[in-house]
Amino acid sequence: MKYLITGGAGFIGSNIAHQLLSRGEEVRIIDNFSTGRRINIDDIENKVELLDGDIRDFWTVKDAVEGVDYVLHQAALPSVPRSIENPLTSNSVNVDGTLNLLEASRQAGIKRFVMASSSSVYGDTEELPKHEEMWTDPLSPYAVTKLTNEKYCKVFYELYGLETVCLRYFNIFGPRQDPKSEYAAVIPKFINAMLAGKQPVVFGDGEQSRDFTFIDNAVQANLLATTAADAPGKYFNVACGARFTLNELLDMLRSILDCNIQAKYTPPRRGDILHSYADIKRARKDLGYDPKIMFEEGLKKTVKWFSAIFNSQTPAGGINI
Repeated sequence: MKYLITGGAGFIGSNIAHQLLSRGEEVRIIDNFSTGRRINIDDIENKVELLDGDIRDFWTVKDAVEGVDYVLHQAALPSVPRSIENPLTSNSVNVDGTLNLLEASRQAGIKRFVMASSSSVYGDTEELPKHEEMWTDPLSPYAVTKLTNEKYCKVFYELYGLETVCLRYFNIFGPRQDPKSEYAAVIPKFINAMLAGKQPVVFGDGEQSRDFTFIDNAVQANLLATTAADAPGKYFNVACGARFTLNELLDMLRSILDCNIQAKYTPPRRGDILHSYADIKRARKDLGYDPKIMFEEGLKKTVKWFSAIFNSQTPAGGINI
C-alpha cells in the first residue's frame, strides 16, 4: 500500500513515516518545512518520495494524492499561542489546506483519509474524562480550525462517501519533537531547559493537568484508523486515559535527570485549558487501540533520546536540533 503523509517532516508525521517504512510500505511525504525539519527524515529521505510543497496550493495537493491509497493528514500550524497571535494564517493553513486535501482525495478515489485533530476542541469543560459525545467549546483559533476540519471530514464522508477518520490527540510527546521553537510543547521545552541547567518556565501554578501521550501510541492509532471497519465518519480520543499535573511532570523529570532544578512560575497564558483527561473507550472498541507505552515509561524514553543529542553537542542554550 502507498501512504501520503502530510507534514511528514514534522514530529508526528516523521514518526509515522519511520514506522510505515519498517513495515515495508511505500511512503510519500509532503511538507513545506515551515515547522517540519529535515533532520527528522534525514535517515529515510532516500527511502521516501519527498515533495516540498504547501497544502494551501490545490494543484500541489492534487499531485500529492495521485496514486496513493491512504492519506495521513498531520500537516498544520500547531500551537494555541501562535493561533492567537495570527489567526488568519492558522485558518489558511489548517482549514483551507485540509479542504484542499479532502477535495483532492475525493477526486482521486483515496481509500481512507485520516486527520490529526486535537483535544483542544473540547475547551475547558468541567466534566472529566473527556469523551467524544461531549459538547465542544474551543477556546482558541487553533482549536476552532481543528473542529472545523472535523466537520468537513464528516461532510465529505456523508455527502461523497470519502472514508474519513479524525483523531483527537492529547498532548503527544516523544523523540523528534522540537524543543527550540517559540511554540514548543511543554515536555521537550522542560527537558531542554533542565539539561542545560536552566529553570523550566511554567505558565500558572503548575496544577493544570494533561493526559500526556507517548508518540508510539499516536502512531499506532493512525495505522489502526486506516483499516478499522467501524472507524469511518467518526472521531476518536488518542491518549492514555490518565492525567498528571505539570508539577508532577517536573518531579518526574527531576528524578529521571537526578537534579533539583526548580521551575519559574509565570502568569497563565490566554487560551490554555486547566485540565485535559481522555476517555479512550471508543478508540479501544472501534479502532482496537491500546496504548502500549504509558506516561512514565514514555518520559524516560524521551529524556534518553534528548540526552543523547545533548551529550553529543556542546550547546550554550540547550539542544540544537
